[in-house]
Parts: sequence; structure tokens; C-alpha cells
Amino acid sequence: MNVQRLGVACRAVRLRKRWRQDDVAGAAGVSRAAISRIERGLAAEMTLATLDKVTSTLEIRIDLVPRWRGGELDRLVNWRHAAMHERVVALLERIGGWELAPEVSFAVYGERGVIDILAWHAATRTLLVIELKTEIVDSQEVVGTLDRKRRLAARIARERGWDPATIATWLAVGEGMANRRRVEASANLFRTAFPTDRRAMRPWLRRPAGAVRVLSFLTYSAPAGQRAQLGAFRRVRPARRATA
Repeated sequence: MNVQRLGVACRAVRLRKRWRQDDVAGAAGVSRAAISRIERGLAAEMTLATLDKVTSTLEIRIDLVPRWRGGELDRLVNWRHAAMHERVVALLERIGGWELAPEVSFAVYGERGVIDILAWHAATRTLLVIELKTEIVDSQEVVGTLDRKRRLAARIARERGWDPATIATWLAVGEGMANRRRVEASANLFRTAFPTDRRAMRPWLRRPAGAVRVLSFLTYSAPAGQRAQLGAFRRVRPARRATA
């Protein structure tokens, strides 16, 4: 992230809106000094949470692109997503009564995307839209994306011969402290979007009744081959200094 460019952008948008630094600070819930530091190109000293508050207030979008060892990060993320997928599929197959369609792509009125798992319970005509997130980066985007898929789900399902009477959503988030902190940081947003108690999910899967909207954390493990590639964690001891 180019902090100098970010500072220039924030100042330019603020002036375009005819706001003072105090106005931005008040709307974002941060100090005026924080706004001043950002505009002076000192954003590297600040937390991402603070930057997100300020840029969101100014309607500026920051895209952070994580990179690690060339293309290895994509492979690492992909196995995590695959492991979560297998865990959910295994759960629904054990329960029974669900027909599953993985990776359902759609293009409806110019809106395109992929539903991770579309599950159909014929006995109750219940359609379940399942979103798998190994990592939460943008909370609003996660909620907005799943809501869009829920809105289009009935049309997508009818193309498969399913005519749902009820549409439910399940956001399965990979277990981990970072994801839990991000969900907690946007607790009101997630509580509003997913009001159903996560403890009710398994009983509901056995006997679907009503349009639940659930967020739950999902534990998963890497396949044996992937575990071998990742290797075990080990402590590295500092070398001892030679004594005279």
C-alpha cells in the first residue's frame, strides 16, 4: 500500500466533499490527529481498522492483495477451501435428505458469481445457500455477496428443476482467532445478517423448518499429503555465543 498516495487521495476526496478534518474524524469515530497523519503520508503507523474507518467514511476503497512465495499462497488457500467443502458435504451426507450441487455458477441479469454449495431438501422444498470463507477480509462484502446469492437463489434453483418454498443461508467461516476477531469487530453487522443461533444449525439440517440465516465457525484439517507439504511447526533456538 502506497501511504503517500493514500494520503493525497484522502485529502483530495475530503476537499471535494468540502469537509474539514474534524468532520471526517467525527464521522469515522477517530481523532483529528489521525486524519492529519494519514493525509501527511504517515498511514503506515496506523492500524488497518483505523484506516478502514477513515477510508469507508470517505467512500475510498483500499484493496490489499496478500502475496507469499509466488503462487504458493493460492495453493494454500485452495486446499483450505477444499477441506471446508469436504467437511460440509460429509456432514450433509451423514444427515441425509439433501441433494448437493457444488460450485454452482450463475449469470442473472448481468449479475455473475459462484455459489460454493447449493443444497436442496426435496421433502420440505428447502433451498440452502452455503458460502465457505477460509478468511474474512471485508465483512460488508461477505454479507453483501451472500445476500445477493440468496436473492437470486430461487431463479438459479429452478434452472435445476428445484422449486423452493423456503430459502436459507449458511455462512461457514474457517475456525481461527483472526476470523473470530474480524467477526467480533463487525458484530452488529453479522448479528443482523445472521440472526439464527449457530447452535441451532445441526438440528435444523436434520429437520429444516423456516428460512434460517446462520453464521458458524467450521474446523477442518489438511489432507495427509498437504500436511506433509506444510511440515510441522518447530521452535528455533538462538545460537549460543562462544565463551572465551
